[in-house]
Amino acid sequence: MLGRTLTSLTSVRDALASTDLLPESLWHVLEQSVDAAFVVDGRHRVVLFNPAAEALWGCPREDVHGMPFTRLLSSPQADGSPDATLAQLLGSHRDAVLHRPDGSEVACSVSLSRVRVGPQVFHTAFVRDTSDQKRQLERLRQLSIVVDKSDNAIFVSAPDREVVYVNSGFTRMLGYRLEELRGIKPSQLLSGAHTDANLDDRISRAMQAGEGLQTEVLLYTKSGRPLWLSAAINPVHDEDGTLLGLVSVLSDITQTKMHQVLHNKVLDALVHEWSVGDVMTLICREVEHIAPELTVSIITVDNEGLMHALASPSLPEAWARKIDGMAIGPRAGVCGAAAWRGRAVLVKDIASDPLCAGTRHLTTPLGLRACWTHPVKSSSGRVLGTLSFYYRENRGPDELHERLADTCLHLCSLTLEREQTNERVHQLAFYDTLTGLPNRIMFSAKAEQALANVAQVNGTAAVLFIDLDRFKRVNDAQGHAAGDGLLRDVAARLSEELGGINIVGRQAGDEFVAVLPMCSAEQAGSVAERMLGAIAAPTTAGLMTLHPSASIGVAMFPDDGRDIDLLVRHADMAMYRAKTDGGGSFRFFSLDMNRLAQERVSLETALREALRLDQLKLQYQPQVGGCDGRRLYGVEALLRWHHAELGIIPPARFVPVAEECGLIAELSLWVLRQACAQMADWRRRGIDIPRVSVNVSAINFRDPQLSLQISDLLDEHGLEPGDLTLEITESVMLDPDPDVLENIEAIYVLGVRLSLDDFGTGYSSLSHLHRLPISELKLDQSFVRDIDTSAIARTLTSSVLRIGESLGMKVVAEGVETESQHRFLTEQRFPVLQGYLFSPPLPPGPLEQWLDTHGYTAAREAETGAGATP
Repeated sequence: MLGRTLTSLTSVRDALASTDLLPESLWHVLEQSVDAAFVVDGRHRVVLFNPAAEALWGCPREDVHGMPFTRLLSSPQADGSPDATLAQLLGSHRDAVLHRPDGSEVACSVSLSRVRVGPQVFHTAFVRDTSDQKRQLERLRQLSIVVDKSDNAIFVSAPDREVVYVNSGFTRMLGYRLEELRGIKPSQLLSGAHTDANLDDRISRAMQAGEGLQTEVLLYTKSGRPLWLSAAINPVHDEDGTLLGLVSVLSDITQTKMHQVLHNKVLDALVHEWSVGDVMTLICREVEHIAPELTVSIITVDNEGLMHALASPSLPEAWARKIDGMAIGPRAGVCGAAAWRGRAVLVKDIASDPLCAGTRHLTTPLGLRACWTHPVKSSSGRVLGTLSFYYRENRGPDELHERLADTCLHLCSLTLEREQTNERVHQLAFYDTLTGLPNRIMFSAKAEQALANVAQVNGTAAVLFIDLDRFKRVNDAQGHAAGDGLLRDVAARLSEELGGINIVGRQAGDEFVAVLPMCSAEQAGSVAERMLGAIAAPTTAGLMTLHPSASIGVAMFPDDGRDIDLLVRHADMAMYRAKTDGGGSFRFFSLDMNRLAQERVSLETALREALRLDQLKLQYQPQVGGCDGRRLYGVEALLRWHHAELGIIPPARFVPVAEECGLIAELSLWVLRQACAQMADWRRRGIDIPRVSVNVSAINFRDPQLSLQISDLLDEHGLEPGDLTLEITESVMLDPDPDVLENIEAIYVLGVRLSLDDFGTGYSSLSHLHRLPISELKLDQSFVRDIDTSAIARTLTSSVLRIGESLGMKVVAEGVETESQHRFLTEQRFPVLQGYLFSPPLPPGPLEQWLDTHGYTAAREAETGAGATP
């Protein structure tokens, strides 16, 4: 191919050299051209392909010479034949498609000329890549479409401010087309009677400083309609800093300005307790600022139907004095008629309208020619006053004035009713809506003042913290309506019991606080006793009679604190001690309580750290049974915490802390994960432990994700659902939260068993027990502990077993510690036993040794069925 190409090139040179038309030096010019160029011979083959063409096509000339040129270039209009393609491309700057060897195509521009050399005809082509140019043009086209469809008015002007472009939004908003702006500054055309006269100067100063200008300005449309616009005017400079022109964007903010200016300013004034007159004057001034063609006045109407000028800042005081005391009526001018009729009145010509016969002498000397008045009404429909827009020409309202009137009428009504609503606002802000007692804010303010008065005479005072016992059970069992009723009853009893100078407030939920000024400790104790008795009186909630009780903590001023916050906190600690001691009583604060409270905070911090650093451990207590008493039914996972400094911390101490501080749900999930991991380890090593039981908190059952979390844990560790039993309390079973029931059903469907822990100590009902998928009952250890000494305990124990048998549930007796307990439970045919008599809770390693030492084997299901002999 190279030989053929060189031969062709030589023949072309020879042919050209034989004529004076094209000297051989032209070939050198083509070779050095910065534009891509090639030459096609009479047979449509490429005979010259310069370096720029090699770069454009991305291939060496050796691959192109002798090739038909249509493989390099085509015309969108031609049929693909070489002659047709040449005919279409002949001339300057024809659009073509460039074909590269890699298969890609690029838009290009071709300048093609024909050259005759002796008997031969050649075509010379110069090619430029126009793809970037076309992309830029398309981008400009899209940008033009976007700008044209914008709701904002956008225009471009030359340095001398003559407008050279406006978008469709400009025409839609302001009514002017581009040809109407020729030779006129936009600020001159759009300005009106109330436009800022300094606008043009401000623009000029900003341009001279090379800065943009952002401002709000009142301009007018072609039809004369005023618009408040946000104007952003930005200069455009070239690389040398020469000003090329200005780009301006105008946004209609008329509605926004009304909302922001009127609503925000007026509402802020109301919040800051401005007087009614000051608020109304503010409304008038702001409306006149938004619509300068208006003169605004607001008049009130008293209960006798007399008018009083309330705000008219642009009218003389003499006008206001003459209006004052005039009676409303059908011919009492525009304002009096609007108030009389209860609807808007428009008078376009005050000088001639008979309605103004008795009042026009007040307005015409002021240059006021028309008036549009609305009655201001209360929420109940009573006319409180009037809002008037006066005009200095014979006309009526436009769309802007109508919107302003709608906005102002609402604000005027709100302002005029403020005196009536202030008490309600005060009630909502400082009093509890349920009980009517002072809320925390009001109580603290009153209490601080009371304590200051006591301190002035070196007296003492008592602060009481009252918390209802078992209030959550009322809400859970009877519903929140019953709980609310109980709170109202208790609040009424406290108010009745603590009248006079004493202060009672609702702290939160079922917590109440009281301050007893000039009260000794002995008197505080007597009052607390009376309050406990008053609260304990029966009360009705729906169809049920409740017997409430409370726990009360008492802190004394000044011994236990000198400010109300500290005293309430100390009284709260004392209340907690009363509740811990069983409730239904009161306790005085002591420094020991403060120490215990600090210890609880420290314990919470340490527990969070232990959970984060994985410092907690699980131990496992065997559950045994079977016909020969040598079968292992399963193990219960029990949480243990050995603190490096505090030593062994029992669950009875740290679990309540976890519940109070919101860690119990995370703690339960941690136990679940650890127990499943340990069970998987036993399975891998062939240690036959039938199942592991885990206690799960009530909070976890309210989590919609609980069943999914359990399923994921079983899959993660390769366990079967039967390997896991979840122990729940009766509070879970009775929880009305729908997520709880859904979780119980989902866990049952999953195949994981549910065990009811501490059965017999709470408020469970057989109806719930029958309806829920419970597989196992755990007899509370308090029954087992009293078997040796109490016939009632023995009877209840047997009854629980019979209940389990009748419902097809296994019954586990926990807390077995003596042989006599073991003997009785065996005689009663309890299927599963658990307690220190068999083994204490053990870490995994010692548990495995215990199994080997005592020869326990895994029990099959039938061996520990309900009613089987252990």
